[in-house]
Amino acid sequence: MTHPIIQELEKSQMKKELPSFNVGDTVEVRTRIREGDKERIQPFIGTVISRKGTGPRKTFTVRRIVQGEGVERVFPLHSPNLVGVRVRHRGEVRRAKLYYLRDRVGKATRIKGRVVHETTKSKKKAAPAPPKGDQEKTQKESEE
Repeated sequence: MTHPIIQELEKSQMKKELPSFNVGDTVEVRTRIREGDKERIQPFIGTVISRKGTGPRKTFTVRRIVQGEGVERVFPLHSPNLVGVRVRHRGEVRRAKLYYLRDRVGKATRIKGRVVHETTKSKKKAAPAPPKGDQEKTQKESEE
């Protein structure tokens, strides 16, 4: 167990809202990258193959294939440079760690699951149709 003072310090470093995702999900991780004076957000899209740690040391590993080569990145969940995590595909797996995907190539790396459809908060409403009387007028004008 850690000391209560250390627990208080760690609690202040932790994020209030955490993204909800599990091992096997295909996610888009958005990280803040600083290059000199400029700052940009870089996405990394891949499959979550592990989650580990507790408290502010909680991390997750994302794997993807780039030009035939496997690339894995470990992201600290409570990092200030982690802008957000968006789930693109919910995977159905029965393992806590998917390290066996490292040995797989091509279609063998696919995971069963379902695609996540985003719901937009503000849907645009279609413009109301003009009254019938106006339609008749426009048709007569177009004939002339």
